[in-house]
Amino acid sequence: MATLKGKTVYLRALEPEDLEFLFQIENNESFWEVSHTQTPFSKYVLKQYLENAHLDIFEAKQLRLMIVDANSHEKIGLIDLFDFNPQHKRAGVGILIAPNYQKNGFATEALSILIDYSFTHLNLHQLYANITSDNLKSIKLFESKNFKVVGVKKDWILSQGKFKDEILYQLIND
Repeated sequence: MATLKGKTVYLRALEPEDLEFLFQIENNESFWEVSHTQTPFSKYVLKQYLENAHLDIFEAKQLRLMIVDANSHEKIGLIDLFDFNPQHKRAGVGILIAPNYQKNGFATEALSILIDYSFTHLNLHQLYANITSDNLKSIKLFESKNFKVVGVKKDWILSQGKFKDEILYQLIND
């Protein structure tokens, strides 16, 4: 699908052969804070998830896409639309790039592709992101794509015994 292709990355639907990559990402404790996870996932549970990944976003209310390096075709991350609400034409956005692929501009391009897809193909009016105030990489990424701060949830996330503020960002399709 040309819509989901950029110069350095492309986005694609999840496939059964993504099981090992998902297993590694979902069980990496350093990502648990952003994914609101507290327990590991078994390969069995992730296999079931992949078997249902074909569901339409209008049915599942979410869409997870694999971010793939356009040159090497290596899986480098995931990007999600969640809390999809077609009535109000909005969805949340989450993105994760595997540590050894960070700082290469992949997240920036993947987010650009997803924004375009969301506004042109899904006809969304707005996207939002929830980012902890200490996640400077994500703040920089979303602000570079014109997401604006619309609120701060004080002491929203408990992580390693300390509360963190969570910033709510919005991008409205004018």
